[in-house]
Amino acid sequence: MHLGLMTSVFQDRPLDQALAAAKRAGITTVELGTGGYPGDRHCQPLELLASGRAFSTFSATLQNEGMSISALACHGNPLHPDERAATRDHRVFEGAVLLAERLGVRRLTLFSGCPGDSPSSSLPNWVTCAWPTDYLRILEWQWTERVIPYWEKQAAFAREHGVDRLCFEMHPGFVVYNPSTLLRLRDAVGPVIGANLDPSHLMWQGMDVIEVVRLLGAADAIFHVHAKDTALNARNIALNGVLDTVPLDEVGRRSWLFRTVGYGHDLLYWKTFVSALLEVGYDDVLSIEHEDVLAAPEEGVQKAADLLRAAMFVDAPAKPWWTA
Repeated sequence: MHLGLMTSVFQDRPLDQALAAAKRAGITTVELGTGGYPGDRHCQPLELLASGRAFSTFSATLQNEGMSISALACHGNPLHPDERAATRDHRVFEGAVLLAERLGVRRLTLFSGCPGDSPSSSLPNWVTCAWPTDYLRILEWQWTERVIPYWEKQAAFAREHGVDRLCFEMHPGFVVYNPSTLLRLRDAVGPVIGANLDPSHLMWQGMDVIEVVRLLGAADAIFHVHAKDTALNARNIALNGVLDTVPLDEVGRRSWLFRTVGYGHDLLYWKTFVSALLEVGYDDVLSIEHEDVLAAPEEGVQKAADLLRAAMFVDAPAKPWWTA
């Protein structure tokens, strides 16, 4: 395994300085935002595709710091019922696909998106309950009329351009937010659909992350992995549950909080997580995503990298001579 970084954490600085900070933390590969929620501070596909000079400078910057690209990130909501918002995020996706083709990158990390509840909607409608049964009718309309048709078409476009790994982050607020919804989309569209497995979103929803790894690993559906932690506030959960609309920076009032790796779950937990990934055949990048309001970016990234290095194995295992 090796360490990566989603460079959006360093969006306050240009690409060369972001890569230098990643290198100081011992990181060897990066996940670059191409627009949408991660922003495009370090990677602007349309500019890079239009200008040979810009593309050469971009490639040289990565090479000079000894960095490879694990994935291009284009997280957005191309299913947004507002046509302008949907078109904007769809174009981000298309640009990411075309740039990935030029770079020889096979993976995009992204969200599934979330439609509204009807053709006349103006805002997304995330359905999370089965009763009253109106919600199930909304859900079926979303999947049948919006989600599956859109991603069937986009998966074909991605494959045509050499991108055969659409790595969906299971994220509340979007139609793919847990293993069953991810596998529903995969079953409908095909094996180009898989997970960008971010344990932090699963933790606060109450899932057993290790069992999720085993389930998705058995389906060969883990394409990319984020390293981000979540801390649970037992008192606030006891009072209000885990569905939390308190602003993310109001730390003491929230039921859960994104944390630097090691500050929500200990080293043993992350060792178990890494081992489970290896058991199912995932021996690839752990891409650190820093979204901890209590930790400065460089310090948080460094602490996450240090803990993950203690948890992961870098070398291939030896032949088990003791079993002969």
